[in-house]
Amino acid sequence: MPVFAEARLREIAQAIVRRMGSAPAEAGIVADHLVRANLAGHDSHGVGMLPAYVEMLGKGLLVPNQTLQTVLDFGALLVFEAARGFGQRMAAEAVDQAIARARQTGACVLALRNSAHIGRVGTYGEQAAAANMAFLSFTNVTDHADIAAPYGSAEARLGTNPVVIAVPGPEGPLLLDMATTTIAAGKARVAHNKGEPVPPGSLIDAAGNPTTDPAAFIEARAGALQTFGLHKGSGIAVMCELLAGAVAGGKRAGDPAEGGIVNSMFGVVVDLARLDTEGRVASSVAGALAHLRSARRAPGFSEILLPGEPERQAVAARGAAGIPVDDRSWQQIRDAGLALGLPAEALD
Repeated sequence: MPVFAEARLREIAQAIVRRMGSAPAEAGIVADHLVRANLAGHDSHGVGMLPAYVEMLGKGLLVPNQTLQTVLDFGALLVFEAARGFGQRMAAEAVDQAIARARQTGACVLALRNSAHIGRVGTYGEQAAAANMAFLSFTNVTDHADIAAPYGSAEARLGTNPVVIAVPGPEGPLLLDMATTTIAAGKARVAHNKGEPVPPGSLIDAAGNPTTDPAAFIEARAGALQTFGLHKGSGIAVMCELLAGAVAGGKRAGDPAEGGIVNSMFGVVVDLARLDTEGRVASSVAGALAHLRSARRAPGFSEILLPGEPERQAVAARGAAGIPVDDRSWQQIRDAGLALGLPAEALD
C-alpha cells in the first residue's frame, strides 16, 4: 500500500484535474479538498474519487470551469445553479456567498442545485465555522441508480443524503458530518478494494437480506445501503431528499439517472457575532464541552470524542506519517491519469 506525503498527493491530484480541463485555480481547489478528506481519515471522499470524476467527464456529466449561476437573490435567501460544475468549487463559492450575506443579515438560507459531486460536505461546515458561523446542511445524492433503502423496504429509493452541522469551538469546529446510511457508498467501495467486510447493518443484498459483503453492492450493482437507526435515519434521509431536491429545486431521487453524481444542498449559515448579543457563546460552548468530557468513561473507552475530534486526530497522524492509499484505489487513480495522457512519472 503506497503512502504519500500530503504535498505529493496534492500534486498528483491537481495534475489529474488539470488534465481534465480545469483551470489552475479550480484544479487547486478540487485537489486540496480531496487531499484534505484523506488527511481527515475520510478516504471515501478523497483522491479515490478521481477515477469516477474522469468517467463522468467522459460522459459529459461533469463540466470543468463552470460558472456558478445565481438563480434567486432575495435578502437572506440565495439560490444557485451549478449545472454539473466541479462540486468542490461550486459548493465552496456558494457557501462563501452565504457567509458574506449572513454578515449583512445575520443569517442566510442557501440552496445549491445540481452540482457534480461536492465531496466531503463537512469541509463546508469547516469553512463556515472558520468565519465564526454556525452551519447546517441537508444534501441529496442523485443521477445514478438509487442506492439506499428506506426503512422497511427491500430495495433502494434514496441516496446516502448526508447531514452536516458545524459550530465553532475552542480547539476547532465541532463538526457533525454523517451520511444517513450506516456507511457512505464510498466506504463500501474502499472496503471492497481492501477485501474487507462492511459492518453488520450496513447493506442488504438483491433479495433484501442483510449482508456484510460489499461485493453484493459494488460488483453486483444490486442490493442497497441501509439507513442508520432504523426509521430515524430513514426519516432524516427522506427530509434531505425533500429539502435539497423538491424544495430547493434540484434533481431528486426518481428523476431520470444519467450515470453521474449530482448533489443538491439546502443549508443555513448563522453569524454568531450577530446572534451573540451577550458575548457568551464561546464560553458557553467551552463549558458544554467540558461538561461532556467530565463523564466517566465506559468500559473499553479511554476518551470521549466529540464531533470533529476524530478528524483532527487523523489530520495530525496522517500529516506526520503520510497518507495511505490502498493498492486497488491507487491503481485506479493511476490508470485514470494515464488514460488522460499524463506521463507515468507524473503519477509516481
